[in-house]
Amino acid sequence: MEFVVKSAKPATLKTATLIATVFEEGRLGAAAQAIDLATGGAIAQAFKRGDLTGKPGQVLVLHNPANLKAERLLLVGLGKDEEIEPRQWRKVASAIGGALRNLGGSDATVVLQDVQVKGRDLYATTRMLVETLADGHYVFDRFKSKKADPRALKKVTLVCDKAQSGDAERAAVQGAAIASGMALTRDLGNMPPNVCQPTYMAEQARQLAKGYKGLKVEVLDENKLRELGAGAFLAVAQGSDQPPRMVVLQYNGGPKGAKPHVLVGKGITFDTGGISIKPAANMDEMKYDMCGAASVLGTFRAVLDMQLPINLVGLLACAENMPSGHATRPGDIVTTMSGQTVEILNTDAEGRLVLCDTLTYAERFKPESVIDIATLTGACIVALGSNTSGLMGNDQALADALLDAGTRADDRAWQLPLFEEYQEQLDSPFADIANIGGPKAGTITAACFLSRFTKSYRWAHLDIAGTAWISGGKEKGATGRPVPLLTQYLLDQVR
Repeated sequence: MEFVVKSAKPATLKTATLIATVFEEGRLGAAAQAIDLATGGAIAQAFKRGDLTGKPGQVLVLHNPANLKAERLLLVGLGKDEEIEPRQWRKVASAIGGALRNLGGSDATVVLQDVQVKGRDLYATTRMLVETLADGHYVFDRFKSKKADPRALKKVTLVCDKAQSGDAERAAVQGAAIASGMALTRDLGNMPPNVCQPTYMAEQARQLAKGYKGLKVEVLDENKLRELGAGAFLAVAQGSDQPPRMVVLQYNGGPKGAKPHVLVGKGITFDTGGISIKPAANMDEMKYDMCGAASVLGTFRAVLDMQLPINLVGLLACAENMPSGHATRPGDIVTTMSGQTVEILNTDAEGRLVLCDTLTYAERFKPESVIDIATLTGACIVALGSNTSGLMGNDQALADALLDAGTRADDRAWQLPLFEEYQEQLDSPFADIANIGGPKAGTITAACFLSRFTKSYRWAHLDIAGTAWISGGKEKGATGRPVPLLTQYLLDQVR
């Protein structure tokens, strides 16, 4: 979907669908008033007839409106207040997208002058609209014999005042890039696990590099991982016929010699739990256990689309966790790349095992910051549900930057404590550390485990177990989160 910005009188624009916003009780902003005047009071008459109330997200289509060059006029309610909440604006944007999907025409025009969102300037308001419309255009029908009908809508024009056109254009470019990254993340997450295996993830990284200049990809196979001493990483993969892969992406768009930011993604392409096998119910959703790695690839696509002047490294820790005669057993002890030994008490706590060696590998890049992204613990869903990602780390300034980025990107996280007392739950009588800390504070003790391997740099951990996909039902599927949060954080670092 293409997004363009124009500064013009809405009534003069030739378009399949002109979209204007209205308030409850028949109140109209300046732009809607001008449209109403041009149409001889068509909007006022709709209110008078009771066809339109202006409630948030309500839509009404007027066909062949008089004196407009638009084929139809789509009216969308904003509610009572002239300043609406960000969440309400996203719902309104979703309503616009839903209405457009049911209309003909290859283009639409959205009038933005009457929209004011609390705490958001025109740039943020426009970017939220663009991301929502583009993400709502997403379809995954690769494995259906009957494909979805092609979407008619190809182009959206955003109308604003001339003085703000620069901000709107920047928002359109960046919002479209973020939506593109989310689409890649969703595609990878939604792929079946018999297709999306560690080698497939590596190939997708290579394909991304072919499409963009400046991206280098290196793939470390099991032999290289063995040379590096990645005993924890290899322990996870040894029960599967699918070989593990650590995928290294490097983009040097920033100043030469500037320290890179590193994104580390958990890429368990299917997680049975291993010998500590999971219950059968909903086990199909364990194909989403690679969404951390998918979100790193999606963020790279967004960064590459925008050609951000930043140095960025991505590390994808890809393996499949299966039970077999070769699988790791509870009670096994492995040696990590860092030299620390781990007693594996539960083979279903495998994500932290591939991540700990990958986080050690991250040291060689002398990073400015390291953020790992992982569908790590069911405990995070218990604590925060499916709306908010969990955040922990060893640097408060980094945590604050991510929390702020999440708020502004409408992709929020919430910080949990990482107090030293929790570390005691990981004590083992036989090894340096156990891979689980018991039933209490599971999200925190998982992060405590990772923190043992991140002492040489600024580090944050995002637990996206609740936010990476929608579980069950017709709406089941990957969400593309936390690509907006991560991209906003990187945008902030450039500024």
